[in-house]
Amino acid sequence: MTDDIRTKKLINAPEDIIPEAIEGMLLAHPHMLKVEGATGRAIVAKDGPRDGKVGIVIGGGSGHEPAFAGYVGRGLADAAAVGNVFASPSPEHIMDAARAVDGGAGVMFLYGNYTGDVMNFDMAAEECEAMGVPAHSFAVTDDVASAPKGREGERRGIAGDFFVFKIAGAAAEQGRDLAGVVAAATKANENCRSMGVALSACSLPQTGKPNFELGHDEMEIGMGIHGEPGMRRGKLETADEVAEELMEAILADMGLGHGDEVAVLVNGLGATGPLELYLLHRRAAKILDAHGIHIHFAWVGEYCTSLEMAGASITLLKLDDDLKALLDTPCRTPALTVAGDLAPAGSLTRRDHASAGTGATVDHDTLAKDGPITPARFRTMMLAMGAAIHDNRDWLSELDGVIGDGDHGVTMDIGWSAVRKELAEERRETVTEISERMAKAFLDAVGASSGPLYASAFRKAGAMVSDRLNLDAAATVAWIEGICTGIQSRGGAQVGDKTMIDAWVPAVAKAKEALHAGGDVIACLEAASAGARNGRDYTAEIESRRGRSAKLGARSLGHMDPGAASAHVMLVAMTDAARD
Repeated sequence: MTDDIRTKKLINAPEDIIPEAIEGMLLAHPHMLKVEGATGRAIVAKDGPRDGKVGIVIGGGSGHEPAFAGYVGRGLADAAAVGNVFASPSPEHIMDAARAVDGGAGVMFLYGNYTGDVMNFDMAAEECEAMGVPAHSFAVTDDVASAPKGREGERRGIAGDFFVFKIAGAAAEQGRDLAGVVAAATKANENCRSMGVALSACSLPQTGKPNFELGHDEMEIGMGIHGEPGMRRGKLETADEVAEELMEAILADMGLGHGDEVAVLVNGLGATGPLELYLLHRRAAKILDAHGIHIHFAWVGEYCTSLEMAGASITLLKLDDDLKALLDTPCRTPALTVAGDLAPAGSLTRRDHASAGTGATVDHDTLAKDGPITPARFRTMMLAMGAAIHDNRDWLSELDGVIGDGDHGVTMDIGWSAVRKELAEERRETVTEISERMAKAFLDAVGASSGPLYASAFRKAGAMVSDRLNLDAAATVAWIEGICTGIQSRGGAQVGDKTMIDAWVPAVAKAKEALHAGGDVIACLEAASAGARNGRDYTAEIESRRGRSAKLGARSLGHMDPGAASAHVMLVAMTDAARD
């Protein structure tokens, strides 16, 4: 990545960009929107949720404006859960939205098909069900460039979110039950296809650097909305040539025929203006006409962006009578208005969403006290891990920019900053209790995939040593093994997938070898660090099989996985702090 390229943004402090943007949005649309919930990340329609109606909650990472909060309003989404830039909202963000829209008929979550979003929204759906609120978690999969035909479930959700959200919101507005809303969204998703092209990179507010490299005369066909690589990179072509390539792929996948009817979305990615977008639509419309396909309605503009990325996407939704009626159902949101008479607003009865707490106290006198790692020392080790992630944040993001969306270091730093704040006050508690606090702080601060993965990791690690006050060598190794087990149980990755597991598994293996050889705590931690380093380096030799980088194939060779790199950073810091 070019080190001397810096981008310019009209922002204040990068860490304040999301709450300040939300505040600005509310000030711009006070008649439509409000914020509910303790997290401040649930934007709710003032006249949307009501008794007897399925609550529609959409969401995802920021940086795609007007998606997602721009589609909150009467007749579309009842609420949006707002994540950090390019990172999923956390389950608590999503639950704030769910609690605000629960009208007694169930809640439907809709989002793009990304690992972090799937995990976080699924966790929120599980929590809803535990409270007695029927919930359905739904991932949009419209991007034809991200997986071949026959593997549609692996595809990314990009601008097609626009159509699927609209259809689901209209179905709920018409009074359909949860199963009926799910059926409508499913039909829309199955008949929606998109493909995009990128002309330039975007940059994260926290780094101020382009999150991938693309030559001044190059374009990438099929690139995702987070900068994920597409199908091919080549020289910049004309608007007609680009439109033809995008449409060819979409039409081949959809199997549209003479007499079919579609809705069209030509979407700008942030830095491509209407003048160019209308050129793309011009050619796309002529291609459809040549095939005898009628356009029911077309939208041209910015509906799902990627910060300041230059480029565009084309989306088609094949219509039948029901989908057409749902598409035409009136709605009023900041980003989309479909004209027509809106039904009178109903009332929403506030429901008790309290869940039973754990509340069990721990008798410290019954816990094993042998071992040099006291809770106070353990807390110091955790703070050191967080500081190391902060110091390596930019490097980790640069690693991610090559094979992912460039935010891994930023996301991990957000999570660990929340942990460091949570642990700033020393309490009389066990390693297990510290680990539980870390899990909640990390998950509440970070959506993305890292939030659920490390929250599950910290909880499992703490459970592995719940019988101890102090950690000896065996308990330290058990805690590290719990991290690995927790990540695998939540995410399902295996060795060889090119993920953080490729560092954590050998770290556990080497730590156990040191333990069986009679090693003390330091020896076991040093062995774990060495194992993580070997695993990290190994990821550069293999192709990615999971996550956003899985679409790269052979192009991921030669680049280490940022998650594996951050695992090594944490273990080294943990080891150094244990020595002091």
